[in-house]
Amino acid sequence: MQTGTEDPAEGRYRAPALDKGLDILEVLAEQARGLTRTEIVKALGLSPSQIYRMLERLVARGYVTRLDGDRYALTMRMFLLATRHPPLRRLLAEAQPLMDEFSGRIGQSCHLVVPERGAGIVVAQASPIGHWEFRARLGAQLDLFTTSSGLTLLAFQDPAGITQTLGCWGIAGADERLAGVAPHLAEVRARGARVAPSGQLAGVTDISVPVPGPGGMAVAVLTCAFIDHPDAAQIHDRDSALAALHEVARTLAAAEAPPA
Repeated sequence: MQTGTEDPAEGRYRAPALDKGLDILEVLAEQARGLTRTEIVKALGLSPSQIYRMLERLVARGYVTRLDGDRYALTMRMFLLATRHPPLRRLLAEAQPLMDEFSGRIGQSCHLVVPERGAGIVVAQASPIGHWEFRARLGAQLDLFTTSSGLTLLAFQDPAGITQTLGCWGIAGADERLAGVAPHLAEVRARGARVAPSGQLAGVTDISVPVPGPGGMAVAVLTCAFIDHPDAAQIHDRDSALAALHEVARTLAAAEAPPA
């Protein structure tokens, strides 16, 4: 929002409609549970008609979503715009060599997943050198409630604000589905990772660990689709794969942390 310390040069080139839209985005960014239209009007000191028109445009463009009728919250669209910017490229640049080293050392594939438009999307992948492998396709969209990467993303969000987080990710009305997986998410949080048979492929054990952001919540998940190889000398077991995956996640989190 405007602060009263505006550069005089900027004041000569005012765009009131744009200012109103940016003010709405900024005030909503500070509210995890969103705001009603009346609350936005009160916070910004603008007329209801001005707010209504701008909110409708922001909803139509996908920057804002309605929650429970008259409550509004930010979507992930601004985040998605940001991921086209160097920060995502920086994350991938940091992650790829670490993931390649993991796959070469452990002999298993792994992939990196971030939330996007109500799903998890695979943004990086690494595979071992060998005759047999399983790998997730780059760009694949993963269901948040039925895949290991998705469940791990959910497990490492703030439980008190998970409904709002899902709303921002583009999933509304998920209370019933969340209730169904809540005990499992609590177990994953307590363990610090998810290790379980794959729900998509027989014979695969999914090992997923969170990559925490500055606030401690997961901004991404690393998953190893662990495959046993009975016909070959298997040096590393699931426990060593889990430890190595945690090591990669800690290194990534440290690389993404803001300077002290």
